[in-house]
Amino acid sequence: MPDLLVASRNAKKLRELERVLGVAGVEGITLVGLDTVPPFPEAPETGATFEENALAKARDGAAATGMACVADDSGVEIDALRGMPGVLSARWSGTHGNDAANTALVLAQLADVPGDRRGGGFVSACALVLPDGREFVVRGEWRGTIAREPKGDGGFGYDPIFVPDGDTRSAAELTPEEKDAASHRGRALRQLVPSLRDWVG
Repeated sequence: MPDLLVASRNAKKLRELERVLGVAGVEGITLVGLDTVPPFPEAPETGATFEENALAKARDGAAATGMACVADDSGVEIDALRGMPGVLSARWSGTHGNDAANTALVLAQLADVPGDRRGGGFVSACALVLPDGREFVVRGEWRGTIAREPKGDGGFGYDPIFVPDGDTRSAAELTPEEKDAASHRGRALRQLVPSLRDWVG
């Protein structure tokens, strides 16, 4: 059973990929997180695009471990902020991964923006690098609006302030299955399923 390194320490991302593979009927892959492999130098996320960052992470993981590696880089692009935070989403407030501070800063920056101009979208680029050197990069997007206050305690990142188009709940109020079906990362990961299925044989 081949191992697939998921270049993340976020257990929720591992479970998300597990669910996507399960729904797609892809069997025979063991998912491995960064926490379970020996540490290796990880390149800083300095790419100008989500795709560049995801591919750099996947290449690093594959080269260091010899495993197939999938990596994602994702964030939120807000229309009124001219597409920012974008690739800076995880460190928008100055501290990497501080979800509460990042969310609070975005809400403060949008305080005077009216409801009809609060559009935005989550973006996820997912890269897959296989041991034979083949590389795949895909992109998923999820449009919606930015709420005025956080709602819900599911999900992570900016989920509590993102209301998907066609819904009144925030992404943090959706069930994991609902989120997988609609989310930017779910959409991107599903595009990798054919390549993963072919790799497993």
